[in-house]
Amino acid sequence: MAVCASSLRTLQWRSSGAGGNVRSSLAADGRPERLLRFRKSGGYGVIRRRFVLTTAAAAVEDRCLRFGGTAADALVDVPENVVITPHSESSAFLGAAADESRSRHVFKLGLIEGTRLLSLFRFKIWWMIPRVGNSARDIPVETQMLLLEAGAGYILFLPLVAGEYRSSLQGNSADELQVCVETGDSAIIASSFPEAVFVSYGQNPFDLIKESMKILQKHTGAFALRETKQIPGILDWFGWCTWDAFYHDVNPKGIRDGLKSLSEGGTPARFLIIDDGWQDTTNEFAKDGEPFVDGIQFAARLMSVEENAKFRKAPGDDSVNTPHSLKDFVSEIKTIYSIKYVYVWHALMGYWGGLHPDAPGTKKYNPTIRYPIQSPGNLAHSRDLAMDAMEAYGVGTVDPEKASGFYNDMHSYLVAQGVDGVKVDVQNILETLATGLGGRVPLTRHFQQCLQKSVSENFSDNGLICCMAQNTDSVYSSSTSAMTRASDDYYPNNPRTQTLHIASVAYNSLFFGEVLVPDWDMFYSLHEAAEFHAVARAVGGCGVYISDKPGKHDFKILKRLVLPDGSVLRAKHHGRPTRDCLFSDPVMDGTSLMKIWNMNKVTGVLAVFNCQGAGTWPGLQKSIQVENSELSGHISPSDIDYLAEISPRQHWNGDYAVYSFQSGTIGRLSANKKIDVTYKTLQCDIFTVSPIEVYYDNLGIEFAPIGLIDMYNSGGAVDSIEAAGDSKIRIRGRGEGVFGGFSSSKPKTCFVNGKNEHFDIEDNIFKIRVPIGTCSWVIDVHY
Repeated sequence: MAVCASSLRTLQWRSSGAGGNVRSSLAADGRPERLLRFRKSGGYGVIRRRFVLTTAAAAVEDRCLRFGGTAADALVDVPENVVITPHSESSAFLGAAADESRSRHVFKLGLIEGTRLLSLFRFKIWWMIPRVGNSARDIPVETQMLLLEAGAGYILFLPLVAGEYRSSLQGNSADELQVCVETGDSAIIASSFPEAVFVSYGQNPFDLIKESMKILQKHTGAFALRETKQIPGILDWFGWCTWDAFYHDVNPKGIRDGLKSLSEGGTPARFLIIDDGWQDTTNEFAKDGEPFVDGIQFAARLMSVEENAKFRKAPGDDSVNTPHSLKDFVSEIKTIYSIKYVYVWHALMGYWGGLHPDAPGTKKYNPTIRYPIQSPGNLAHSRDLAMDAMEAYGVGTVDPEKASGFYNDMHSYLVAQGVDGVKVDVQNILETLATGLGGRVPLTRHFQQCLQKSVSENFSDNGLICCMAQNTDSVYSSSTSAMTRASDDYYPNNPRTQTLHIASVAYNSLFFGEVLVPDWDMFYSLHEAAEFHAVARAVGGCGVYISDKPGKHDFKILKRLVLPDGSVLRAKHHGRPTRDCLFSDPVMDGTSLMKIWNMNKVTGVLAVFNCQGAGTWPGLQKSIQVENSELSGHISPSDIDYLAEISPRQHWNGDYAVYSFQSGTIGRLSANKKIDVTYKTLQCDIFTVSPIEVYYDNLGIEFAPIGLIDMYNSGGAVDSIEAAGDSKIRIRGRGEGVFGGFSSSKPKTCFVNGKNEHFDIEDNIFKIRVPIGTCSWVIDVHY
């Protein structure tokens, strides 16, 4: 359990001894001590054991994992076979040793009890979700990140990928934290694992995760941090994906219709993802005239790296809808609809069922049919239809020695067709194919290196979206890939997954966001939860793309996300839960709102959602009794953790302007002041938070930019603000629409790009219109 000295009086621990327990308290002189309470004949005995906080490195003392310079115990009753390698006063590597060598071990690390915790775990082989709790029994199998509350600080556990083994965390009914270490190949065995888990302590949870990832990156050299990677250009533009619009029936005419309707509506797509359905595949298990068996679609195999007949005109085909080739089609839509980027989908093994072993276009890669074997950890949670099908029908697995050639052949072909990038799906399949191929970690690392090398050499913009890649094998092999899907799919026809989608991406981004840009997936703009999803993308710092069917759009919502030139106002970081949400369940506890924060160049952004009453987390059974339940909470500027990035050091009294998109009002709040908010299920709001700076002391002018107030992330439009002399404030930004800000005084005149423009001011809300057709602007406000 993680504690601090100020809370030691009331907390209880169990000892691993017979019937005993350990209590921490403060002695009469105020110094912390431990009371070991044990059974004896006729009652209980107590042993008082003093401990002294030191500045020594992290160490196990009195069977407690302790950090030097803090009063935080990360674990209690640490077993003798657990080894610790200190890294600093606030961090260490944990490992363990067994008596015999095996391919899979489960080690006890110690007790966690009576402290709030957040676990990020894989509930399916492909996908991760959050779980909160108060003891180790609440930590699910396949946990890939664990965060504990430790008094005024936090303790982070990161199970690692090292050498030939991969670790994950789990708890048991005795409140013991366990680490599972496995190779994925029964022939790859070991008994000693000195670096199975990295554990660290810090005062700021977001800095703690960031700094821990920096340490691991430097220590392993196997992956790179997001801040060092080339970020794909699609992230700054609005996009359209064909999946939910057409599913496997994607076709050139449908794509043309969709791009046309978006362009005519004033929100032109600038990137396109042609999802599953464009490839040359065959399915020997789906027989004509036989009933369809659900899942059999995942048995199809790739025949070649080229496009199928829908995108290539066959001899004698005079259809006007069929292009001569994929190259002609890509060139056509780029020319007509000003598409900047075209991505296409493929699976890591080419297709769901891999490569056809006997096809002329794939034989050179020596594919063999292999039958996936899932680990016990995966089998402990939800089954998956695609995985069931691949286990039944097998996967045409690329020969690892041919992987580099396979990806290079496919990607070089796509580049020749004018394609700019790929969305690579089904990546976690490698962990199930590792038997006989050297184990899951080396196999994943090899394929990831081949994939990323091919993308880097063929696509100039680092055009890669990773998908179904939510295992640490893949994340800790990410050397150049910069984007990954951060949740299970968006399911437009399932009303019980809309709130889960928002919450899971926000929590998962805590982990993924330091290594990759979390991708929030597509959504429908014409949908009962459309604004819910749109606001999430506005605060997410992610790509913004939809999957509307052609002509089925809500342009009112889209125009709050997309500027007329097709660009979007993307926030700087990855959207994350606020501190007061870290250990709450915004989907099922019935009391907590979901709050997500981010930053722009000169403003903060905070989105609030009511995710309660519309769905249940997988693995947690609870009936939903109240639909559209109303829930109250509060917001504060302090919810945005990195506001210090933009808060001025001089000429500032500590107040912020807080603009509500839904009400169109501005409030003035000090950093820690709160305001109450109330929302029904699937309702939300997004707030722009801007420091109110004092300009020209002799005039006492106070001003704070809000941005384009008709956009969800209004502050994303503002690039800079400065005092420009002669009682003038100058704001630079981009996009057309109404610019708004907080102003304590009425200006004398205002100019947009040097032209005198009309403005309004009421209740300290300053507004001026940026003319239609303006891409970038300079607003001069004269007092």
